[in-house]
Amino acid sequence: MNFQNSILLGSALLGSMGISCKTQKKSTDSNQPNVIVILADDAGYADFGFMGSTDLETPNIDRLAQDGVIFTDAHVSATVCAPSRAGLITGRYQQRFGAECNLPPHNLGVDTSEVSLASAMKKQGYHTSVFGKWHLGEQEEYHPNSRGFDEFFGFLEGSRSYFPHEKNDRPGDPHEIQHNGKHVDFDGYLTDVLGEKAIEYVEQQKDNPFFMYLSFNAVHTPMHATKEDLKRYEGHERQDLAAMTWAMDRAIGKLVSKLKQEKIYENTLIFFLSDNGGAHNNQSSCLPLKGWKGNKFEGGHRVPFVMTWPQKIKGGQKYHALTSALDIYATAYEVAGGQGSPGKKLDGVNLMPFVTGKKETAPHEQLFWRKEGMAAVRQADWKLIRVDGYGYRLYNLDRDLGESKDLQLAEKSQMNDMKMALENWEEGLMAPLWTEDKNWNRVTFEIHKALMENRKSKIHSPGDLNAAEQK
Repeated sequence: MNFQNSILLGSALLGSMGISCKTQKKSTDSNQPNVIVILADDAGYADFGFMGSTDLETPNIDRLAQDGVIFTDAHVSATVCAPSRAGLITGRYQQRFGAECNLPPHNLGVDTSEVSLASAMKKQGYHTSVFGKWHLGEQEEYHPNSRGFDEFFGFLEGSRSYFPHEKNDRPGDPHEIQHNGKHVDFDGYLTDVLGEKAIEYVEQQKDNPFFMYLSFNAVHTPMHATKEDLKRYEGHERQDLAAMTWAMDRAIGKLVSKLKQEKIYENTLIFFLSDNGGAHNNQSSCLPLKGWKGNKFEGGHRVPFVMTWPQKIKGGQKYHALTSALDIYATAYEVAGGQGSPGKKLDGVNLMPFVTGKKETAPHEQLFWRKEGMAAVRQADWKLIRVDGYGYRLYNLDRDLGESKDLQLAEKSQMNDMKMALENWEEGLMAPLWTEDKNWNRVTFEIHKALMENRKSKIHSPGDLNAAEQK
């Protein structure tokens, strides 16, 4: 398929937690795999070679995909950054603990009673690290070093410059680069820097089981790339995105090469995915899906998703059943030796029995989404979208992947079943602990309305609302 024309912590905390890259006690189970979660930011469903892209180069990620399993119907638990990451790091629908909306305010973050994946892995004897974007809370109790991560190199807020920046890099700013709560000045291009830090970490922890969360801010705006990478794609229709994607692929390739050099690649479980669908403002493509980041159509939450573990998983596979980023937690925890859940009941499941053929059922019969008046449910090939104040749409994705033919009148029984399933799921949720800007909510409503009516949305930002009102 051709997609070319598609579209702080202070010193007291550091001391109390003993944070460093020094090796810790080696696990008694020498067969425990290392676990790495590689998360892209706002990457389009169609923007990798293994997903069919012909104009963006991703040779290293493609080889990673070839070594493992490509999930073709995989989803994140939210269509925007922060709640999606909250679901991934807890293995639970983020609406269960009030992290339903994006951009947590300065004084809030992911509920501290939730056991993070890093904390769960530490219980199994793993050293833990996160490199890159956090976006799950700024205060001490929400900081990565307080949530089970031994090592944190990155920034706390949602986005920032890819190069050193006078404003972003002021000490104390939530966009500053820090290492375990301390301000760090960096040189170069941030995507490359994050890759280098990940490689350094492998060198330090290669003799011990480790869990790494490599959380790139690529390819989120701003659209920054190095001069060399931009020159490589001079004249390209999506020059900025192509250059940024190439840099992320390069960083991942160097990390995998390091794992192979140390002879630990075969026993390393690696996940690669995007935190949500491609954004409307970063040149990404979600085709052949409808929608993009921020809305409940497939393009908002269906993502490229790869799982590789050469020692245990046969390569060259495609897995087509309904799967979720929520499954990363359960999978990682159980392959590390854990049983059940280290805290509250998980919403994800261990994917290993499904990709090895031990289980022939689908990992999930249903998946759910909700954010401030917009909700959806998947049930096998069926998809229901609800927009408060507007109405419903029912689609069959097997016959209509582009979500264009509303079947709610023709399939009344299916419609009622899915409405009930969504309402039953919502009974176990709590009200959001924070909400988003009312103008952005209007934007999101107008986008959903346009897509449900099968027309292009003319509104993508609050500024577009003002322009529409003036006409």
